[in-house]
Amino acid sequence: MNGSAIKAAEALLSEHGRGVKFHPFASDFDVTTAAAAYEVQREYVRLQMEARRTAAAGYKIGLTSKRMQEMCDIDSPIAGVVLQDRIFASGARIRSSDYARPGLEFEIAVRLARDLRFDGGAALGLTEVGDAVDAVCPAIEIIDDRHADYGSLDVLSVIADNSWNAGIVLGAFQRPPANLDCVEAVVSMDGAIIDRGWGRDVLDHPFHSVAWVATHLAATGSVLRAGDIVMTGSLVTTKFPQHSSIYRYELAGLGAVELTVDV
Repeated sequence: MNGSAIKAAEALLSEHGRGVKFHPFASDFDVTTAAAAYEVQREYVRLQMEARRTAAAGYKIGLTSKRMQEMCDIDSPIAGVVLQDRIFASGARIRSSDYARPGLEFEIAVRLARDLRFDGGAALGLTEVGDAVDAVCPAIEIIDDRHADYGSLDVLSVIADNSWNAGIVLGAFQRPPANLDCVEAVVSMDGAIIDRGWGRDVLDHPFHSVAWVATHLAATGSVLRAGDIVMTGSLVTTKFPQHSSIYRYELAGLGAVELTVDV
């Protein structure tokens, strides 16, 4: 770990603690490549785990749908780490005041039954990923964009900031259907439908997102481990709660997950 990455991670931790608005900061620490941004992310995550005495539980993949890429004006997926103490069960309740600006993303979560390794050869296919998957479930990711200006987002700064992950809410895991890409998703707020999507909106199939993160981890000598949870990316655009509401996210045939947000 180079000194610049450590300083950047420490600055991030301090900014979160002081409630500083998100701003492009990567260039201030000579972070000019994705590899350097992920180096900052790893140190930032380590500092959080140390401070909160928690551990990594898996990964989030962001910007896997065209709608999300267009929203952020970033044309490739990004990854972050999910921490154990930020995993909630369906029916959870959060307070908006505990975050700078929380956003909700509606996803398909995947749980690994065994390690999944990219060996540098042919790209991982859907069958290889499917053989490694234990179960899937509807899931809501909580992000905290800290009032970012979406007109001037810097992807390296977002990556370094753990791709904005602030928690996940999981439904009940079950075996994935053969046609996960064809599963319809419905997002409701206080009983009214506010958006819809399909499994295929995530890189054509959510398992492609899992393959992407396995390939991403291989670049640093890491692998997806048995038991890891992978948030495969939002099927619809991020929703920012404006008033206290109950959000329900249902995947056809796979159940639903609910989250109450107090504003």
